[in-house]
Formats: sequence, C-alpha cells, structure tokens
Amino acid sequence: MKRSKKVVLASMRKDWRTFSVKPFSVAFAGAFLTGCSDNTNEGTIYQTLPDCIDDNPNYSQECRAAYQFALDEAERTAPKYRSEYDCTAEFGNNTCVRTSNNWFMPAMAGFMFGRLMDNNRGYYSQPMFRSYYPGSIFYDRWTSADGYDYGSSRYKKTKVRVSSDQLKPKPTISRTISRGGFGSTVSAKSSWSKSSSGSKSWGG
Repeated sequence: MKRSKKVVLASMRKDWRTFSVKPFSVAFAGAFLTGCSDNTNEGTIYQTLPDCIDDNPNYSQECRAAYQFALDEAERTAPKYRSEYDCTAEFGNNTCVRTSNNWFMPAMAGFMFGRLMDNNRGYYSQPMFRSYYPGSIFYDRWTSADGYDYGSSRYKKTKVRVSSDQLKPKPTISRTISRGGFGSTVSAKSSWSKSSSGSKSWGG
C-alpha cells in the first residue's frame, strides 16, 4: 500500500479531490455554523466536497478550503493502529490507509463544515469517520477523531449540533491504540451524552 498524507476512501476518489486553497476569513450563509440559545452550535456534515459545493454554490472556494483543512486534520488526529488488521477490525475492509510512519488509520469519510465568527479562518471544519463493519458500535455513524457520535452517515448532508468543547482543536495522535480501543472511546462518549442530554451525542 502506498504511503500518503492526503488520503480518502478509494470508493470516494472520484468525488474527493485535493485543493491547494489558503484559508481566509469569510461571512457564511445562515445554513452554516451558528450559535444556539443552549450554548451549542449548528453545522453540516457532508459526505463529499461536491456535496458541500452543490449545497452552497456561492461558497465553493470556502468548501474547498474547509475540505482541505479537514483532510490535513484527518492525518494529524485520526486514531492510529500498528497493523492494518487492527484498523479494519473497527472500521471495515478497504477503509484503512498507511500513514507516513507505517501505521494505519481510517480514511476520512466526510467533513463537518460551519462558521465561527471568532475564528481566524472564518469557518470551522473537522474530519468525520465512519465504520463499515456491521459489528461496530459506530457502524454507519458519523464519528469525530475524538470519538463523538454525530448521527447517521447515510445522507449526503447531515445537520448537527456541537458544544464549544467539541469545537476545540483535537490533539495530535502520536501513538497507536489497540484493536477495539476507538470503539471503547465512542461508547464512553455516547454513554456520557445519553446521561447528560437524553440523546446519543449531538447527532441525529
């Protein structure tokens, strides 16, 4: 398997393209990340870059910048495994890629896109992952690099709510985890969310 710092699922390559777009501050439409009265924010998760552009035709450059940022974040923050077997055991076959240091990580399957007026980019973006293994606790669910469940990943776009803590920068992953480790993190975050809000995480 070839090494790559810019990785996506093979089945999505026709839709996911890498762009060299420098981040810049912009004012987004109301469909993007906006504040809510309960101190949470709203954003949208897109399966592909074209889905973002189609949904926001006047902000194609912003979609590209947010996508590129999420792609870079995926390389930095995604869970890392020592073997491809350990990775596919949680995320499914043909979903994991080799990193630059010969570890394995799940390929980015989507990205969250939204607006933050106090952010120097003017937008917020983070990579989303999903499991294609039916036995996984996060099978067919949008999941962030730090294990939050944002709901079903079946749709081209999914509107979600996120807390301020969930918008904070994710730590760089510099060590591997064992098989089943990420699933345990998702389970713990989901349990916390159920007891705190009565629903599974901030997703649908």
